[in-house]
Amino acid sequence: MVSSSRPIKVMKFEDLIQLVPNWLELPRELTSKILQLLGPVEIVRNACQVCPMWRNICRDPSMWKSIEMIKGFNSPYNLEKICMYVVDQGCDHVEEINVEYFATDELIKKIAERTTNLRRIRISKCLKISDKIFSDATKKFSLLEELELSFNNLNKDSLEAIGQNCPHLKTLKFNRAYKGIKCISYKGSKCNKEAFAIAKTMPGLKHLELWGNKLTNDGLVAILDGCLNLEFLDLRMCYNLVMFEDLEKRCDENIKYFRHPDEYIDEHDDDNDDHVKEYYCKCRDRDRKGIKRTKLTYMNFNKFR
Repeated sequence: MVSSSRPIKVMKFEDLIQLVPNWLELPRELTSKILQLLGPVEIVRNACQVCPMWRNICRDPSMWKSIEMIKGFNSPYNLEKICMYVVDQGCDHVEEINVEYFATDELIKKIAERTTNLRRIRISKCLKISDKIFSDATKKFSLLEELELSFNNLNKDSLEAIGQNCPHLKTLKFNRAYKGIKCISYKGSKCNKEAFAIAKTMPGLKHLELWGNKLTNDGLVAILDGCLNLEFLDLRMCYNLVMFEDLEKRCDENIKYFRHPDEYIDEHDDDNDDHVKEYYCKCRDRDRKGIKRTKLTYMNFNKFR
């Protein structure tokens, strides 16, 4: 058998270079969309340093309609400083902000000073934000439609300010975390101040989440009376609630999606780095007749101390 082989053509380096697309020749709009996939940290620290054209694109306010900086726990960078920089770049073009861990009063003040068209805000696991500063900032958030303030230290003062200054608000997530809570030994304090603030000042709400809140049945009734447009209500881990038959029936009939205080929470309900532990509890059988053995959870936030 005679084997035949064709000569391999070796290309010169100059010819290979010509086959590689020139990124600088891409349309500006396409380059902008590609750079947005990098995220604020990569853009500020790397992309804007590549060439004058990319630097110019990165400074375009339209690049910063949405600012997302999450999963930055123990980041080696000053994330708050980077976030302030991109807020300055985006100004009134910023419509959405989503941050975790690093936000303080200084960032809240910067957001309030530099943006006027915010529609969505999510600030989670940021323990250095005060009610006074956030309450003052809400005066600049008049167009806000969706707000999440979960696992922070804010209370009813912020909620009252939100209700008074954000008339278009449709979604509120104000979730709490209890460390090592077990339903059978739960003797948490009872407080309806936050529930009353929501009921009194947010009649247009359609979606409400209150994980781990200390409200009682009186607070829940106030919310049902004051927020008549509610379609989604999540009260998981609200162990002060005793869902008597008439109250549970009202929730089931009037709320399209109702999450019961005893319902199961799994890892898909929140961030992947939040540990969720399971256990079984019979203690609420004594509170209302007919409750079956219910699967409950509690969240371990020790790492956020």
